[in-house]
Amino acid sequence: MTYLSAQPHFTESWDDICYPVEPVWLADLLPDYDIMATDRQQIVVAQPEGGRKTILGIQSADYTIVPNGIIRNVVDELITEYKLLIKYTTTGEFGIHIILPEELVVGGEKLYRSLILINSYNGKTPFSIQGQTLTGALYNTTSMYRTICQNGLMGWADSFTQISTYQDWLVQTTNGKEKKRVMKSQQAQRVSGQREEVKSTPARFNQDNLHQQLSELLSGYLNAKPALTASVYEHLQQTYVGKSDDILRKLPIPVQLAKQAQERLRLEERLLQSDPSYWLMYNAVNHALFNARSSLTLNDRYRLDERVFHQLAARSFA
Repeated sequence: MTYLSAQPHFTESWDDICYPVEPVWLADLLPDYDIMATDRQQIVVAQPEGGRKTILGIQSADYTIVPNGIIRNVVDELITEYKLLIKYTTTGEFGIHIILPEELVVGGEKLYRSLILINSYNGKTPFSIQGQTLTGALYNTTSMYRTICQNGLMGWADSFTQISTYQDWLVQTTNGKEKKRVMKSQQAQRVSGQREEVKSTPARFNQDNLHQQLSELLSGYLNAKPALTASVYEHLQQTYVGKSDDILRKLPIPVQLAKQAQERLRLEERLLQSDPSYWLMYNAVNHALFNARSSLTLNDRYRLDERVFHQLAARSFA
């Protein structure tokens, strides 16, 4: 089924996404019917402020809704000072950026450490922290926030402990097709504390103690320090590109998004009075991915963002 086209909206207020949401069982809604579709038994119903009750998805019996209100409560308990930027769609997807005071300088720009939580009520985008779903979280990563274009940048290279290891992995990839990033040899290099955090990560949330589980998970990510991705950012910033149009056309993104990225790249070159670099190119693509109207879900956009990051990194190291 074709997914509805949507353009992310921006807000700095929790109130815009912390509206009532609840599961409604099909058996309760249709008591006079025998329901044979056992894989879809609950309807996710939300009611944005000032709007009607809206059915955002039909999910399996064990699907757990993570209400944005609980995320808000946990964040406010754990973090005393932060700025909020939320990207969301009317179809029930949310990219929640918690921007922290800690700074990182890349070139002449200040980046801010951030925490990115992805949530959805329609089931199209799995709940994730820093781009990692609960079943796939093997290590605590960091993310950064770039003010000039309101980009939330994931720590896509943080699973590697050394720049040489990351470069070797990039060489092994073919045609931008990613292999499994976390290998046994890398896992063995993790400190024991991180390994213990991995073992305690739940495969899915339990609705009864959702608040506690979410609090424990976020605490682990808040304690993570900027890792290898920060070094890759610096390298991208120092490596300039020639024919950016040709490179953009070869990236794994839709043609229209590539055109928007090219326009954004030219704009930032003028704003920053800088020659085009891989850093500006990556940020231009990131901006296009998360601002354009598209049938891509938020999860699709993040997956493409990761692929683009690795492809540009590979070209910059070549």
